[in-house]
Amino acid sequence: MNSLNEAIKYFLVIMAELSILFLGISAIIALAFMYIPRNKINRWIAGKGLWGNVMGVLFGAVTPFCACSTVPMTLGFLQAGVPFGAVMSFVVSSPLMDPLIFSLLVAFLGWKVALGFFLLTSAFAIVFGVLLEKLGWANQIKNVRVKKIGPDPDKGVPEGFKNRLHAAVFKAWGDFQSVFIYMIVGVGIGAAIYGYLPEDLLAKIAGAGHPLSVVIVALISMPLYLRVESAIPIGLALMEKGASIGAVIALIISGAGIAIPELTMLAGIFKKKIIIGLSIIVFVSAVLSGLIFNLLA
Repeated sequence: MNSLNEAIKYFLVIMAELSILFLGISAIIALAFMYIPRNKINRWIAGKGLWGNVMGVLFGAVTPFCACSTVPMTLGFLQAGVPFGAVMSFVVSSPLMDPLIFSLLVAFLGWKVALGFFLLTSAFAIVFGVLLEKLGWANQIKNVRVKKIGPDPDKGVPEGFKNRLHAAVFKAWGDFQSVFIYMIVGVGIGAAIYGYLPEDLLAKIAGAGHPLSVVIVALISMPLYLRVESAIPIGLALMEKGASIGAVIALIISGAGIAIPELTMLAGIFKKKIIIGLSIIVFVSAVLSGLIFNLLA
């Protein structure tokens, strides 16, 4: 009975905190992007050399995109002539970091963990974007022509701050509804782990003392498609039971970075070689990031 009470309390507290953070930050970001034209974004990312990769990562890091919006943006960048390496840096970074994710990490794991997560995922996205371009993988883009990617985000933007604020809140609410089930599942799993999973078992599998804990967790997380909204409460519960911070970071990167729906949609743009390469990149990033966190911890 005590375990049940603890699990219910964990579920209610974490769910409330996640919901408030998601709605507030999503509305702020949606409002901010109503003031930035799409053609200006294309010019920023189309920078030459390493600068383009950096801008691709930064744009991926400040935009709360899901797979349904990341993929059309990727195709739009390619059609606009943005360098292949910069586009790939965007593709790698987009599902792993945005202001919402950063805020959730700060709230639940602390600002040091959030900053370290941001720096590591950004560095890996830049490195792998440069590497894929140097390898000549730009020839792995399919010859796709799409007449209409979707509605032009620069058209139909409301006039005036109040109208834009209303639209931003409405968009945040719609986004919240689309991820609500993932939050319920993630927090529910986290609550069950928090209330019932034996600490000694988890410490043996995912604790800092296990030499392969980060690799094991990254492998298990790959096929699960854990949205970050789900992965963070699960990781928080795992840490309460003795899992290492490195294992939790590997869980978040591997689970959120290899999204089956996104890979399926990207397969319409890229050939199989890039799809396999992206999966390997995210797995390597998860393992190396987890090992670095454990060393620093």
